[in-house]
Amino acid sequence: MITALIVFGLLLILFVYGVLIYNSLVQIKHNVSQAWSNIDVLLKQRHEELPKLVETCKQYKQFEQETLQRVTEARGRVQEARAARDIPALGAAETMLRAGLGQIFAVVEAYPELKSNEHFMQLMNRVTSLENAIADRRELYNESVNINNVRIEQFPDRIVAGMFDFPRRPLLSFSAEEKRDVDIKALFG
Repeated sequence: MITALIVFGLLLILFVYGVLIYNSLVQIKHNVSQAWSNIDVLLKQRHEELPKLVETCKQYKQFEQETLQRVTEARGRVQEARAARDIPALGAAETMLRAGLGQIFAVVEAYPELKSNEHFMQLMNRVTSLENAIADRRELYNESVNINNVRIEQFPDRIVAGMFDFPRRPLLSFSAEEKRDVDIKALFG
């Protein structure tokens, strides 16, 4: 009788401990989803602002059409990757888009009329603000993903994560090109 109570007590403790681990993993999973949703909202907002920025630049006939074309193509790739929730493809597309935006902002220096255009400056500030917010949210997303990935690999969480199929999540990272300084001379050469 006492042995049965001890065994029952141990099983009850294991069950409660398993439930606590499961609930903790669910919370972490939802934190990752929430962090992604925050990035997604900012990407949508930037997606809506970029055509306005490109159109404003197009009004200046001599503005570099190749740069505008690259930004437009990269914008489309970001949209596709975002819609598919393809984090690695999003990272690559973001790298292309950020490089194009960097070129636009650098080339603008050669166009004083465009630089003095109030509408353009508002759009440029809005896009820059969104870029900074995306960078902040990317950091939060990657932190949430890291917590998720570590927890599902740790013992005893690994057992519960395996039983209920909690997946690893990919980090949102950009290529080494994004981290390099822009060569301003090459842009004007």
